[in-house]
Amino acid sequence: GIRDAWARLSNRRPRFRSFKVESEGAGLDPGAAAQESAHCPWTRRGTPKAHAPQEVTESSEAGCTSGAWVHVCLQGDGPPGGARETSRRLSREQIFVLISAASINLGSMMCYSILGPFFPKEAEKKGASNTVIGMIFGCYALFDLLASLVFGKYLVHIGAKFMFVAGMFVSGGVTVLFGVLDQVPEGPVFIAMCFLVRITDAISFAAAITASSSILAKAFPNNVATVMGSLESFSGLGLVLGPPLGGFLYQSFGYEVPFILLGCIVLLMVPLNMCILPNYESDPGKHSFWKLIILPKVAFISFVITSLSSGFGFLDPTLSLFVLEKFNLPAGYVGLVFLGLALSYAISSPLVGLLSDKMPHLRKWLLVFGNLITAGCYMFLGPAPFLHIKSQLWLLVLILVINGISAGMSLIPAFPEILSCAHENGFEEGLSTLGLVSGLFGALWSVGAFLGPTLGGFLYEKIGFEWAAALQGLWALTSGLVMGLFYLLEHSRRRRRYGQLLSFFSPLKVGLSKLQNILGTEEERTALLPDET
Repeated sequence: GIRDAWARLSNRRPRFRSFKVESEGAGLDPGAAAQESAHCPWTRRGTPKAHAPQEVTESSEAGCTSGAWVHVCLQGDGPPGGARETSRRLSREQIFVLISAASINLGSMMCYSILGPFFPKEAEKKGASNTVIGMIFGCYALFDLLASLVFGKYLVHIGAKFMFVAGMFVSGGVTVLFGVLDQVPEGPVFIAMCFLVRITDAISFAAAITASSSILAKAFPNNVATVMGSLESFSGLGLVLGPPLGGFLYQSFGYEVPFILLGCIVLLMVPLNMCILPNYESDPGKHSFWKLIILPKVAFISFVITSLSSGFGFLDPTLSLFVLEKFNLPAGYVGLVFLGLALSYAISSPLVGLLSDKMPHLRKWLLVFGNLITAGCYMFLGPAPFLHIKSQLWLLVLILVINGISAGMSLIPAFPEILSCAHENGFEEGLSTLGLVSGLFGALWSVGAFLGPTLGGFLYEKIGFEWAAALQGLWALTSGLVMGLFYLLEHSRRRRRYGQLLSFFSPLKVGLSKLQNILGTEEERTALLPDET
């Protein structure tokens, strides 16, 4: 009891079990115990801390006369070597979850991005103005925002697997419907059908992605950032492949084929996911989005997510126009400029996720410095006029590559940071909290995806791309500085609290130290005295 208390007060968890044993007869043989202790993987010496058992048990006294402390490794006390090796491997259930999540990330992003190369031209033929076309694109983010909040709140009631499969089924179906809109009469009927199909696609996409994120966090509780970062590669791949594939199919086969082909591929994934996706059940939670968002740390991270999403959205309507006007590139080469951003983000995201899970204390620095680097990228994207640097194509592509890496640095650690903050503040560890965090994450991303193109297009017309990009960088700079200031204040508050606890327990620690020295002296004296019998 004294040894365990001393370990707790010293902020050191005992990495072994201590037993008093008899020299003869009634207890464990000291020599055998010492020999077993030498081979024990959890004794104090020569073993990494990660292999030590996490629970502390009471010492047992077996009527000992020698008074010697022996550290013994009991069979079944923690993971044996073979178990440690197998725990590093993915289970069959985890592999199926990864396949399902990768399929929805890739398929949904391709369906989302396929419209860009040819839909505006077709919509103009049907009587839609540029403003209406922009609203058709923008309504996706708005309804994705609303649906993410609703599905995140009621994930447990609906069921994660059902929400995932149903969302994928509806998304594939409305993608096919988008392919037959050219048969609809032009004018208000065509515009109304475009809005209806696009809104339905946004709602189904929100359902599938919210369920996917929750299932991933449930299946990989200790590797959330690594898994999220790895699957962002499929999202980036979908964004990269969507426009060129859609443009090729449109030129070769017409308007219908790109949508019908992709929609059918997504629909074919539905029965596969129904078979392989595990069904997770949980009790409804008592917390709400409001209780989550009012946490200071979550509020600041929300600001970071929105700024990053708006930065990506800002580039959609403005960068292509700027490149065409500034460098006189053919329209086909504009997509290659975007490729630098998408590929760097897709490649760096798994690495950032792995680093975030292996060293969780680095998440705060990734969040802060990722935002600061992103701010610098937008300042140099034009570049901003006050920098007096001439705009060059190679510099633009380089900045986009760096921007993709810095965005991954800030975005990937955000989900596990919000999740850990929720658990620290009393949110239950279950599917209900995962649904809240997933829904909030999707909603915040949608806010930025709506604000970025809207404000970006307005600022581009009023002040030009250079100043508009600089203002977007100012948003990222503000979020990075605010996040850094919060972490500094949090660190200072924890140090002050630790100092108060240390000053409170220091007299007790001194008393225990003296008591341990006295007991140790008595034990040594008893061991040295000759046996009177």
